[in-house]
Amino acid sequence: MTTRRPLIAGNWKMNGLKADAQALSRDLAQRVNKAGGIGFDMLICPPFTVISTVVGAVAGSGVAVGGQDCHVAEKGAHTGDISPVMLADQGCQFVILGHSERRADHGETDAVVKAKAEAALAADLVAVVCVGETESQKDAGQTIDVVASQIAGSMPEGADAAKVVVAYEPVWAIGTGRTPTVDDVAKVHAAIRDEIAKALGNDVAAAMRILYGGSVKPSNAKDLLGLDHVDGALVGGASLKAEDFWAIAEASA
Repeated sequence: MTTRRPLIAGNWKMNGLKADAQALSRDLAQRVNKAGGIGFDMLICPPFTVISTVVGAVAGSGVAVGGQDCHVAEKGAHTGDISPVMLADQGCQFVILGHSERRADHGETDAVVKAKAEAALAADLVAVVCVGETESQKDAGQTIDVVASQIAGSMPEGADAAKVVVAYEPVWAIGTGRTPTVDDVAKVHAAIRDEIAKALGNDVAAAMRILYGGSVKPSNAKDLLGLDHVDGALVGGASLKAEDFWAIAEASA
């Protein structure tokens, strides 16, 4: 029986103005407070512009807040970037790193993701390190090899289960409504845990949370979150609707 506590993380991406962000995050905080003891951790990762709004709205509820990216440096001449210490200063506890949209849109390599994750750990943030294969890689039968390589190349030095969460997001499933079969997800997550064990040892691998992401919705959450090596979800579009996001979270308990 696993002792890994499920983590349900919402990645709002480039969505949300202040009023919407406050209403959505306040709704989720109220649901958590009303539920009393819950069997999962909840994380919201809004755009940088509304982090302080969200932090204020969820204060005292236990809902955690994270950033969607960070720079490797603590400060400096990096126009448009944000440092991990700035995220921490705003009240963030987590940061998503290496999301496929960052890897594709901004050319982020495993080495860049690793450096960012190490900077996040130095700022006492938990790094949510994302991995996943493209459709062409999937069709070529390379899923396990690609994900294993990303784990090996992206895992920060000093990683342990308290400091790092891994998120598997098949790139071809993000925002498309398509999802892998339950068997496919089970196989990839088991392979990820094996890869973590190779890098960090069996004890760390047994304790580290591995999230599934890629068109997670209330209708498929229970099947996905019930798998042995799936310890929560990184949710995109469905995290923008409180009712859907809450339903996914409840499916993990």
